[in-house]
Amino acid sequence: MPLDDNLYDAAERCGVQQEFWDIFGRRRVTAPETNRAILSALGFDCTSQETLSKSLADRERTEWLRLLPPVIVVSESKPLAVPVRAPAALGGLDLEIVTESGQKHRVWLDLQGSPVAKSMHLDGGIYTERTGSIALKLPLGYHDARAGDCAMRLIVTPDAAYLPESGTGKCAGLAVALYGLRSQRNWGCGDFRDLKDLIAWAVPALHSSFIALNPLHAIHNRRPFNISPYLPNSIFYRNFLYLDVESVPGFEGIRPRFEDEKTLAETETLRAAPFVEYEQVAALKRRALDLIFDANPPGDDCRSWIAREGDLLRLFATCCALDEHLHAAHPDLWVWPDWPAEYRDPGSPAVKEFARSHEREILFHGWMQWLIDRQIAEVQRCAREAGMSSGLYHDLALATDRCGSDLWAHRAFFIAGCRVGSPPDDFSPTGQDWSFPPPDSRHHREDGYRHYAESIRNTLRHGGALRIDHVMRLFRLYWIPEGHGATRGAYVREGDEDLVRILALESVRNRALVVGEDLGTVEPEVRKTLARFGVLSYRLLYFERDKERFKRPDEYPVQALASSTTHDLPTIAGFWTGNDIEARMQAATIDHAAYESQKAGRARDKQSLLDALFAADLLPPNYPRVAESIPELTGELHHAIAGYLAGTPCLLWLINQEDMTKETAQQNLPGTTVEYPNWGRKMRWSIEDLLDLREAGDAAAMLRHWADRTGRSQPHL
Repeated sequence: MPLDDNLYDAAERCGVQQEFWDIFGRRRVTAPETNRAILSALGFDCTSQETLSKSLADRERTEWLRLLPPVIVVSESKPLAVPVRAPAALGGLDLEIVTESGQKHRVWLDLQGSPVAKSMHLDGGIYTERTGSIALKLPLGYHDARAGDCAMRLIVTPDAAYLPESGTGKCAGLAVALYGLRSQRNWGCGDFRDLKDLIAWAVPALHSSFIALNPLHAIHNRRPFNISPYLPNSIFYRNFLYLDVESVPGFEGIRPRFEDEKTLAETETLRAAPFVEYEQVAALKRRALDLIFDANPPGDDCRSWIAREGDLLRLFATCCALDEHLHAAHPDLWVWPDWPAEYRDPGSPAVKEFARSHEREILFHGWMQWLIDRQIAEVQRCAREAGMSSGLYHDLALATDRCGSDLWAHRAFFIAGCRVGSPPDDFSPTGQDWSFPPPDSRHHREDGYRHYAESIRNTLRHGGALRIDHVMRLFRLYWIPEGHGATRGAYVREGDEDLVRILALESVRNRALVVGEDLGTVEPEVRKTLARFGVLSYRLLYFERDKERFKRPDEYPVQALASSTTHDLPTIAGFWTGNDIEARMQAATIDHAAYESQKAGRARDKQSLLDALFAADLLPPNYPRVAESIPELTGELHHAIAGYLAGTPCLLWLINQEDMTKETAQQNLPGTTVEYPNWGRKMRWSIEDLLDLREAGDAAAMLRHWADRTGRSQPHL
């Protein structure tokens, strides 16, 4: 067999798709060199047919010699079945199961009469894979099983994520970029106190049931390259920039140091800035937090919380402390791959010595995460008490910065030699390279999916809903090998059933809705599986079309969230004026031909949308019927589009802050860094503007009207 055929066969066995249909309806076939590069990144020797065959055989032998798989994920509604790989003569085995709560069970796993699923000649004998059933009902959760010296994690999951009880009503919510909230009291960046005040306004003013947030993950807070909430330093912990420092216990003792003329002027300048000045806000807050920490050492409750977080927080805090220490000594050191070699390995003697001699700095970073956890828990409590049925709707980023703490601390969970991206589409004709490494699915399984489950649990903590960014990650990701462009990648499949089941488990445990961002190149089976598990689809006005025709509101699915836009797409006002197309041209992400093509396409889209609004009887009869004669988003159009989406049967209706305030600029322009002010734009109205309703009154009344008229104001819990 030629090497290319061997590569094809090996790649398919490893989940590399050999073809897919792109968004333009074109069939794309995976090239041999792409197969070779991805297999090499997965650890196979692709030098020749012989070396590739040996690599595959060695891995297969290792898997067959393991008695039990490292993890099984099972349904609570089905009998417990355990697959076993062992010599064919084995009639059964003694299995010890320890539940999550510590209960112990000893059971006999009978293999006699079990059909052989697979077999293999190994070491002169025949090994078989058979499945034995156990008459034992285990509760939902993460349990451990053992047969001799072979351990297995046993995860019992529900068959669906949490959904409100039938007939409890639909909901309306407001999406905000927390960093962009403005107020007369914050320190130049929206914080948890601003969020509480926003909630206190949104319940009576909008009849909102939830507030959707940008990912709150920890980032480096350095413009322009390290401020994307979707490319975080860590997905497990949160950004201290959101702390309301004045509410931190001990601040009153240091307040005089922050009320001198110079500091007050600095704070006012940051507060008045049109964009978040990340470095300066971070420096100001760190100065205060350092003083509070030194004057008020963490107590037992904080230390106990840190201890419960375990190695996950210890490694994050150690990386943060090391980063600050090394950067202070060597200002040209910005990322851990450039650190001295002895510090790049979290398990090295040098790192252990650093941790021993810098306990204060490491404790400080743990203390900050404890403060964040306390403050966001208080926000969620206030949201519930105010009448919000879900409260905070969190967002779990797909990515983690390749130079961030997650890669430093948990490198084995990522594949070196490839990056994640997306194939060509309407918005990126040459595809997108997101510059972070794909997950190592094999290592995740060997670890019992602990890393994956923690990412969901920590993000969902203190919230009533969770958005999964690029939910197709649970099914497949587009891998781009090093040295290849985004057009020469391939999709690699994931163990979707296991991943979706664990997501459902965390959802049920937290009584939290899950929304899957299923935009882009989505296989039909993906949405079917998500629907089966009660994961809400993410339906945006711009994409809900039947060819050129915008779908009617009644054509949207019930089990979904309906919204107008996201951070990466134009606002409603920007869509109407073509502001996003102008921004792409100005940033040189498109050429003149693409610019003219997109403008022509937008003119057609606007007319189609206008026709749909008239068909839905949402515009007055005397309103202009030709889109070209309407240069800007008028009040009537704004009202009609909001009603169009609110009138869908979707369980959730979400309005973005920029669409509430009719802003033309979007938060992020994909494919840019310095060319566009991404992730820093502040909200048009301050919290105080909202509270007195003089400016925001009409917009609030309009959204409240549609929430009431479409039955979204009813509490559903």
